[in-house]
Amino acid sequence: MTDNTNKTTAKDVAHSLVKGGLGTIPIIGSLATEIFGLIVTPPLEKRRAEWMNEVAEKLKELEENKTINFEDLQKNEQFIDVVLQATTLALKTSEKEKIKAFQNAVINTASGQSPDQTKSQIFLNQLDSFTTWHIRILVFIDSPRLWFQKANRNPPNFMAGSISSVINDAYPELKNQDDLLDLIWNDLSNAGFHRTSGIKTTMSGDGALSERTTPLGKQFIQYITNDRT
Repeated sequence: MTDNTNKTTAKDVAHSLVKGGLGTIPIIGSLATEIFGLIVTPPLEKRRAEWMNEVAEKLKELEENKTINFEDLQKNEQFIDVVLQATTLALKTSEKEKIKAFQNAVINTASGQSPDQTKSQIFLNQLDSFTTWHIRILVFIDSPRLWFQKANRNPPNFMAGSISSVINDAYPELKNQDDLLDLIWNDLSNAGFHRTSGIKTTMSGDGALSERTTPLGKQFIQYITNDRT
């Protein structure tokens, strides 16, 4: 049976954390007010409620497990910064994987498993600019063999191949989308998350399945993932 008391408490906690960080959208004119109220406001309020409830439940679980203390979090400026920034950015997207990543960043910060404040801000902004495909590909190249193992699939048995061919094997929906893959690959490189330039360069099969992420890329992945959630 669900404990409604805990749920109410969790929602109150989330509300107190994000209050003041979500300013209203300035609107000019009655027509704009009517249109935004009809089209934008209902789904925005739904997103806001879902975000706050889900984050609150995760924080409540950590508090019940003695992993965090709410009073300590109220004094943790980095945590408050992350909550406000992640909340603002999460409300801008409907992509579930990105929303989950923002939630994980909040939870990891609450439990003391986050990088310093500067990197946290950079990582959240980077996540905001990424698509779910950026995240998937980055996680994949962090350990391609492990990815195939978790997917209960055998890695391609290439005598020779390229990184793009391995990615296409993992994600067939990306076949014949070379321009998109090149764009994502360059974005991840510009972020400093890998240092491999030749995504189409032919190499040995083992080479194509090698880990590609930089230490910074690994930190980013750790920040936006959480085994507990």
